[in-house]
Amino acid sequence: MGVPLMIQEKDNQRIEHLKKDLGIHKKIDVVRAALLLLEKEAERIKRAKRWKRAAALVAASSHKVNKEFQRHSRIKSK
Repeated sequence: MGVPLMIQEKDNQRIEHLKKDLGIHKKIDVVRAALLLLEKEAERIKRAKRWKRAAALVAASSHKVNKEFQRHSRIKSK
């Protein structure tokens, strides 16, 4: 058997409301659904941080390469 979870009355009411709205029969299923959403959001945040870091690492060389292409462009910017 699992470990009992102490839930405050206000949170219990919120869970009961969600059970009715979503047609879920058990409180634990509401909690599991919420955990799944939180895990997905945490993973999305981690991915965004990795992308930002990767973009920062290549920014200088990317800028250099873009400048090189601009030198040979037929359209000159003033």
